[in-house]
Amino acid sequence: MLAMVTISFAVTYTLTIYDQYEHNDQDNERHFLDKEQAIRASMEYFVIQNGGYIPADSVVSVFSDKVCELSDVHNVFIALFDLKGRYLISSNFIEMDTLDIPESVNYSILKQLSTGNERAYVDRNFGKGNYTLAYWYFNDSKGKPMLIANVVYEKSYDRISELKSFLREISTGYIVLFLLAALLAFLLSKNITRPLDIITRRIRKTKLGEYNEPIDWQGKDEVGELVKEYNRMLAQLESSALKLAQTERESAWREMAQQVAHEIKNPLTPMKLRMQQLVRTWKEQPEGFDDRLKAFSESMIEQIDALTRIANEFSHFAKMPKSQLAETNLRELLEKVIALYGDQENVQLSFHSIGQSNYSAMIDKDQLIRVLNNLITNAIQAIPSDRKGNVSVCLRAGEKGFLIRISDNGVGISNENRKRIFVPNFTTKSTGTGLGLAMVKTIVEQNNGRVFFWSKEQKGASFFVFIPHPKG
Repeated sequence: MLAMVTISFAVTYTLTIYDQYEHNDQDNERHFLDKEQAIRASMEYFVIQNGGYIPADSVVSVFSDKVCELSDVHNVFIALFDLKGRYLISSNFIEMDTLDIPESVNYSILKQLSTGNERAYVDRNFGKGNYTLAYWYFNDSKGKPMLIANVVYEKSYDRISELKSFLREISTGYIVLFLLAALLAFLLSKNITRPLDIITRRIRKTKLGEYNEPIDWQGKDEVGELVKEYNRMLAQLESSALKLAQTERESAWREMAQQVAHEIKNPLTPMKLRMQQLVRTWKEQPEGFDDRLKAFSESMIEQIDALTRIANEFSHFAKMPKSQLAETNLRELLEKVIALYGDQENVQLSFHSIGQSNYSAMIDKDQLIRVLNNLITNAIQAIPSDRKGNVSVCLRAGEKGFLIRISDNGVGISNENRKRIFVPNFTTKSTGTGLGLAMVKTIVEQNNGRVFFWSKEQKGASFFVFIPHPKG
């Protein structure tokens, strides 16, 4: 009886969900086509108003406001490329990175467009199925291709919300039927299950790592055999629990030791290089040596303070330090950290900032130094020895917070490693503990921020650290 009610409910539930999701996909396809046609019409009218043709070198200045306007009106992401597939402009550059949209159009898409396909490429499951993406030619007033447009539409799930309400209603009916069937089953099986109920209550009281009293049962029936097996497993469980507890303690201390060593080792190499540079500079006695010595001293003191705090926290509490938020000038902090890596051979580091002049944020300065040390060190180590290295650090100030980008031209991150990049103890290096990026993620999220990345194999990678403005 219970099985019939359950199977009937499962079949109804499954068919309803399948039908509604199929209709939801059809609605999204129709909405996307409507938005695409509206955007095409608006852009064609805009071109006609501007003389019927816009040169490629003028697209950015002419379409800058129009692309943002159409993006806001139709709630889509829009990007424009020239006829060779090179990126020109988009409605939101940060969103382009977040959506992982390539900065150049794939050759196969260009080939499809050139053969006369009106829509060269449509991906209805872009962004893990949450978006629809399309490429198409944008023509001038004479019908000649002028640009390549890319539109990304976020799917709507309004029908799914209605589905949830409907499913709640039919679930209520089936629950009532199930309860009635369960009551009848309970009345029929009460006498049969009474001995098992006694054993069940004792098993529920069983706790790992504590003494558990065996069950005393005098009967020689099937229940007696079950009790005998339970008592035997109970003895084995207690023995295994002791071994497991000891193993977990040893593993925890090993991992903690690895993490402490990793955190302390990261700043030591740039500190050593900086010290060697200072000694060479002192021997040459150049002008402005006092200023260089002062800057060096400040950088060394900050790094040493960070190391001291890490060592104290681990030795006293055996856990990650808690965030000590304080107002910090991000630009000055970045310049000091980057200065420590100035003597890297075959690697050129650059830094620039975009946006407002005030770069103050509420952040734990020591923890942010550890984050930057890890990301810059990883960027340098990702560059092959036979390649001229370029590591670029950019600080962007926005309305919602600050975005720090650290980019390199190294080997990039393979597709199979991307999902595990922030997992503790995962590393692609022959040496290392794999705790660096996991620690970076923990620290950034502990400071109410967010860390993410973009990468292309053999072309490089970019890591982004978003630090929000304090609420209120």
